[in-house]
Amino acid sequence: MSDITEETLNTILPLEILDKSIGKEIQVLMSNDKEFYGTLIGFDDFVNIVLENVKESDGSGSSDKVIKKMLLNGGQISMLVPKI
Repeated sequence: MSDITEETLNTILPLEILDKSIGKEIQVLMSNDKEFYGTLIGFDDFVNIVLENVKESDGSGSSDKVIKKMLLNGGQISMLVPKI
């Protein structure tokens, strides 16, 4: 019998959650209080992420402008909220 416990089997790593979120809507909160809402289409090990059909919000409400594709620097990301 192996040393794998049920708790080990239920462990999900952060990058696994991002991987499962590809193609889905995600909310990104930045360290400068801006928020972006869009579809996650890719990311790397540094959590630099690529979004498409992005709407930006700076706390005063969402803008009507939609950005077709956007690359966000992982070092400036405070929180990612996937809609799983």
